[in-house]
Amino acid sequence: MDGIPDHIRRPYRVQGVLFDFDDTLTLPGALDFEYIRNEVGCPPQKAILEFIAELPSEAARRRASERLVELELEAAGRAQPNPAAASVVAWPRERGLPVGILTRNGRAAIVRALQNFPGLSPDDFTVIVSRDDDALPKPSPDGVLLAARRMGVPPGELLVVGDFVFDIFAGRAAGAVTVLLQTADALAAGYADVGLHEETLRKGRFVAGNLGADGSLDPEPDVVIADLGHLPAVVRLGLPLPAGKFPIDLLEHFLASLPAMPPGVIVGPHLGRDVAALDLAAAALDGSRTPLLAVSSDPVTFTTDALGRWAVLVNANDIATCGAVPRWFFATVLFPRGATPSEVLTAMEGLRRECAAQHIALCGGHTEITDAVTRPIVSGTMLGTAPAGELIDLRSIKPGDALLLTKPIAVEGTALLAAEMGAELTRRGLQPEELAACLALRDQLSVVAEASLAAGFSGVTGMHDVTEGGLATAVLELAEASCHVIEVDVDAIPIYEETRRLCGLLGVDPLGLIASGSLLIACAEPQSDELLASLIAAGIQAARIGHFVRPLADRANMAPDEAVQARHDGASVVWPVFEVDEVARILSGGS
Repeated sequence: MDGIPDHIRRPYRVQGVLFDFDDTLTLPGALDFEYIRNEVGCPPQKAILEFIAELPSEAARRRASERLVELELEAAGRAQPNPAAASVVAWPRERGLPVGILTRNGRAAIVRALQNFPGLSPDDFTVIVSRDDDALPKPSPDGVLLAARRMGVPPGELLVVGDFVFDIFAGRAAGAVTVLLQTADALAAGYADVGLHEETLRKGRFVAGNLGADGSLDPEPDVVIADLGHLPAVVRLGLPLPAGKFPIDLLEHFLASLPAMPPGVIVGPHLGRDVAALDLAAAALDGSRTPLLAVSSDPVTFTTDALGRWAVLVNANDIATCGAVPRWFFATVLFPRGATPSEVLTAMEGLRRECAAQHIALCGGHTEITDAVTRPIVSGTMLGTAPAGELIDLRSIKPGDALLLTKPIAVEGTALLAAEMGAELTRRGLQPEELAACLALRDQLSVVAEASLAAGFSGVTGMHDVTEGGLATAVLELAEASCHVIEVDVDAIPIYEETRRLCGLLGVDPLGLIASGSLLIACAEPQSDELLASLIAAGIQAARIGHFVRPLADRANMAPDEAVQARHDGASVVWPVFEVDEVARILSGGS
């Protein structure tokens, strides 16, 4: 199918389609807005309907409104259909989806204009919402919400299509999926000139959901198309998929977006290829002898937000902790039956973008819709290389080595719970700016930079990234893997205030909260201060939180409180043990 969009802002589902009329279903040019403004006395910087509503007398408002109706009807007589209008309206209707029109015009003008549309009439639309209805006009969401009710469609699963900033603001404010028809004519008509309509856009309750963090207006649509005929491809991306392989044409479209494979990839991703081939000698970073190959595999199951990106991050982190460089990634992407193509493609796009950001080749994998899963899963395998003889092994840790921690703990769990439970956290009192701060922590999930820096220090004897089970589990794992008792100063463990706030509202212990983004580093004491200073100079928060005390006498029978000796306010405390990660407990409804 032609018109598969190269970029979608977020995954979505579609149960109905709501069209703008002028310059969307019609060809541009029938309505001359500057002429209309002159006729009703509206200044250039004002939106016409809002200007009329603010006229000082009822008589003036009536005269202006009557003249506006006359001009609209004249323009409706000249209106010509977009060549794709009939087929684009028919495509969702043939699949059982209701379609509608949302316009700032009067209904009479729409009915008159549709007389010029071969194959289309008002009866082809489930609903036509105009300014004659009891709803504020766009950019208010009122018309979108009214149309959704009449169509029997949840607002979040309604596709709103238009050529103008008002269409996108109205749709976004209602929680709908928004599509901008951005032809050259539509762009010239003023979508880019948000400032011209700033006053109108900022009026009313609907604006709150459209403001960026800095208070600026954010009119970005979910999808942009250059031709109305491309809309069926956009609708298709929101329809449920049956069980089986991901559609071939969508997979081909995604594979075509991947960059050229780097040296060392002999056989890369291609439709029908189930195996990739790598030449390690050709992949040597410094031209030296064949490097060592490091391999890690981890799934991402907790979140549907940024699923692909997180899969790359957690697997790259594992490779980096042994001193290797992440190089090649393979992903198995599984979605439950009923998932939409946009949901799958968003996850795959996250894979592509994060691999590109970290200079990792996405070499292959498998994508499937299956009844075997009830929520999306991306299982990744990362391969990396390290110079021969330079792999960092936890068995090198010695008594007296310092234990360092990068970044405040639980940034991953904080961002994940904020994404999955934003509405509940807001209900419990978390403020919008606090929620935004929690979500922003997902930019700190990589430990590749600090692991790469630490790998260059001769005093570094081991590294371990903090993942599922949080810092509490990671320290126990490190004690087990290194065969050493670890003493931890609980007071030295850094935690962001937003993490404390979120954990307090949900009854979560941050020590047991999944925490990709933090790295535990074992370093010989003489070099530890220098390493700390280097990390901080590189803009990476780091702290000394403990040290390795002595070898474990009986690792098999050692209790957790013997393997990890914790101190708080100078007194011994029990180091906590979590049978399941706090995220899993909360998302499963545990208390």
